[in-house]
Amino acid sequence: MTAPLFRASGLTKSFGGLAAVQGVSLELPTATIQAVIGPNGAGKTTFFNCLTGIYRPDAGQVELAGQNLSGMAPHQVCHAGLARTFQNIRLFPEMTVLENVLAGRFAHLHTTLWAAVLRTPAYREAEAHARGIARELLDFVGLSRHEKQWARNLPYGLQRRLEIARALATEPKVLLLDEPGAGMNPNEIDTLIGLVDQVRARDVGVILIEHHMKLVMELAERILVLEHGEPIAAGTPAEIRDDPRVIEAYLGKGA
Repeated sequence: MTAPLFRASGLTKSFGGLAAVQGVSLELPTATIQAVIGPNGAGKTTFFNCLTGIYRPDAGQVELAGQNLSGMAPHQVCHAGLARTFQNIRLFPEMTVLENVLAGRFAHLHTTLWAAVLRTPAYREAEAHARGIARELLDFVGLSRHEKQWARNLPYGLQRRLEIARALATEPKVLLLDEPGAGMNPNEIDTLIGLVDQVRARDVGVILIEHHMKLVMELAERILVLEHGEPIAAGTPAEIRDDPRVIEAYLGKGA
């Protein structure tokens, strides 16, 4: 049997006796789009932090293309092919748009410190290759004409796209997006929907945390719902939309 592209099994994480994530499982058989939703405080970002090595789960396992990622440091998880963006934008504001994407290529630059200092032919070749990939990704997310601008000067919606380009520069097999639609206007949401769909078309699986239901319902093939750190429902968008447990979690009893 072929291993799924991505699988998280029974992840559990507690802080001082409080279970932030409890027995959460999720699987991407192939490069599909999976959403994780739930009310504020449901444990969604903690779940992402467990997947990416920022937190070490108390129990459970994370696998990517058959490789066990459990216990790896964040940079090792990224190198293995699991990249992410953050709820609060984490660009390098004093670097240009192009330099931000180049930073994502760091894990794939196979040169020594001395080669970089001396700017050997091998280093220059590797640098030119990285710049070519970075520019292709900027074109992919629609930021080519902004490559020389400081990242801090980009409008908010374009900064979100830049974060996605930088994450894609690491060559992920699966991309985690933590509330990519936060703070966006309706036009920016429509652009984001198209962009995420194009990411999946590049044979990259996507797992997204999102409160914007239009984005979730138009993109996700499956949805996992968390409440108080526990999974309460999982299924297709149609199944989740009418699930009474989900309605109660969002609107409260008697709604």
